[in-house]
Amino acid sequence: MIRRSEDQLVKHIKTRAGTIAQPQLVAGIGDDCAVFRPAKGEDLVFTTDFLIEDVHFTRSTHTASDIGHKALARGLSDIAAMGAEPRFTLLSLALAPWVEDPWVDGFFRGFLALARKWNTALAGGDLSHTDKVTADVVVCGAVPRGKALRRNGAKAGDGIYVSGRLGKPWNRHLRPEPRVNIGIAIRDIASAAMDLTDGLALDLHRMCAASGLAADLEHIPVLRGSTVEQALYGGEDYELLLTAPEPATERLRQTRMLRIGTMVKGRPGEIHLEGSRIEPRGYDHFRQK
Repeated sequence: MIRRSEDQLVKHIKTRAGTIAQPQLVAGIGDDCAVFRPAKGEDLVFTTDFLIEDVHFTRSTHTASDIGHKALARGLSDIAAMGAEPRFTLLSLALAPWVEDPWVDGFFRGFLALARKWNTALAGGDLSHTDKVTADVVVCGAVPRGKALRRNGAKAGDGIYVSGRLGKPWNRHLRPEPRVNIGIAIRDIASAAMDLTDGLALDLHRMCAASGLAADLEHIPVLRGSTVEQALYGGEDYELLLTAPEPATERLRQTRMLRIGTMVKGRPGEIHLEGSRIEPRGYDHFRQK
């Protein structure tokens, strides 16, 4: 049971979050709304992600700090996929009856450590209670006007790349690292991008469908100890998936991107690996327990 009152907890969070400076944040925790003043010549990008007990984490596999880290990492991964720099985050946190004050402190320790790493100010949010811990995280990022990466920009002949090996087991990938620096580095190179959270087969299918193309995969870079099956369908990788024209190959090697195939003309969304068709399966909230 939480011993602090809601006002005491808000004051405690405000004190800890106030160490993250963001000049464009005019007003944050303590007012009814955050006020953010964007710079001239930039577009703002927004994402929101749930983190739900027994869906995205369990008490037996994740510490409170792991959970706080992951709550923010999920949104930052989306920001990275757009080629944007994070600016601020909003956190709505509903706590379960089993939660005690040390757990809350641990959650914010993980959340704010990652926020400081990427200079992402905690600008506000909400507190409530529920049967299972639930966090709803909004992240705002900024990108030079017209430069945001999207899923629908791939062209036939573009190479397909991922930012790391795939197949990270759900119960061992406790602190995913959002590829923010890579997203910024490739925003003038890539033709399309997205983050990999639901499995390569399903996420690449989505990118192909958005771009009206098919994909020919040459190989799957699998993390040691994992399987091709996990890499294709497992999800929870939090790597970047992108496409880029051939002249960008050398520049992408410098960012350690791994080439896995080529975008081709064909039935939109269809994927082949070494001549065999790959089913667009992966993690689906409404078809998996």
